[in-house]
Amino acid sequence: MNLTDDFRNGMGKKLIWLLLVAILLLVAGWYIYWRLARSVPHQSPVATTWPAISPVEPSNPSSLPLNPGGSVPAGREPAIKKEPAAASGFVLRQGETLEYDANVTKLNSTVARLKIAAVEKRNTGGRPIWHLQALAHTENPYRMVFELDDQFDSYSDASSMTSLQYEMHLSERGQKVDSVQRMLPSLQDAAPPGQSAARVLPGTRDPLSMLHYLRGVDWNKVSEVRGPVYDGHKLYDTRAVLIGKGIAVSVPSGKFTTSKIEIHVMDNGTEMKDAHFLLYLTNDAARLPVLMEAVLPVATARVELTHWK
Repeated sequence: MNLTDDFRNGMGKKLIWLLLVAILLLVAGWYIYWRLARSVPHQSPVATTWPAISPVEPSNPSSLPLNPGGSVPAGREPAIKKEPAAASGFVLRQGETLEYDANVTKLNSTVARLKIAAVEKRNTGGRPIWHLQALAHTENPYRMVFELDDQFDSYSDASSMTSLQYEMHLSERGQKVDSVQRMLPSLQDAAPPGQSAARVLPGTRDPLSMLHYLRGVDWNKVSEVRGPVYDGHKLYDTRAVLIGKGIAVSVPSGKFTTSKIEIHVMDNGTEMKDAHFLLYLTNDAARLPVLMEAVLPVATARVELTHWK
């Protein structure tokens, strides 16, 4: 049986999810979502809104209760890293839009198209906040296997890219789900009316804010960063390691010299071993994520930059 037959017999949905994993750096939650077929709780749709208040970080992060389903790895304190310096010259630009084609090796067509945008930077309560957004759509003929039109919104602190609010607006096979969750690292903070809250560790990022945070790391001075990531369901430890410099990459948008970053994900203290995630960032001031890969036993999912502005 070839890969096309596998797609027709149900492998398609799994491969599509893995492509979304790569583009959004949902290296923890969405891979688990795909592997365990975990569903998002249904609730009434909630409109996207800017957070009205800023969470306050407590002084003792190890005492925090985590969100349902999340946990601190047994036998050790949560991994809290020092923030590395921002890359020289890197400034996230309002209105920046990155467009990608997602494909699987051995399939000669695009499975999904994805877009990531830095929508707006705004001061809220005296605190600068980024609104980041990602859109994902499956393409024909794979859309007939798994129709998907998803939107993800992140509201994150502009200086540290720690997440304040994370939203998932999902439309899959005609079923719509809206999830708006406030990130609360303080026991004193309550969720706003009509919204859910996730109790997280200080410094927690969502997948979108983590992507932009990694762009801002000075990989000439730092070879590894760690931190908690919340995917909308669960809290994970992540470790990003520089494994190559000056790597030549060719994608539809051009040829680039990049730094190669490997992403490790720990679930309850155990590293996920059945998938391998790679991120390629350009070595210029733009720090563009030009290529993302999820290497799996069955295939390699590649997400390649096609346009940017």
